[in-house]
Amino acid sequence: MKGLNKVQLIGNLGIDPETRVTPEGKKVTKFRMAVNRIFKNREGESIEDTQWFNIEAWAGLAMVVEEYLKSGDRVYIEGRLKTEAYEKDGETKYFTKVVVQELIMLGSPNGNGDVDEDEPSF
Repeated sequence: MKGLNKVQLIGNLGIDPETRVTPEGKKVTKFRMAVNRIFKNREGESIEDTQWFNIEAWAGLAMVVEEYLKSGDRVYIEGRLKTEAYEKDGETKYFTKVVVQELIMLGSPNGNGDVDEDEPSF
């Protein structure tokens, strides 16, 4: 039976994208993305929670990210989760990243985490 591995994020780039070419000649661009959530606690105070995601774009999407995006830019990303492992000090460490399958540029940040009126809504 087929499964589903899909994630949708709207947030801001936390760093400028970094691009490299693999030994096989494939282009990959990586960056970190912050996704903010604002909620009220039991006392009625607004709390902002920021989650950080490792993002990876390949081939044509890698070129688009490299050419047009920079730290602070707002984007919609749709992709799949991928977990990888590496060895450090004799211990296996795991990390999860989002591999981009679709990307929509939403513009520069407006400072409060809300969507600007001229930005598309989903």
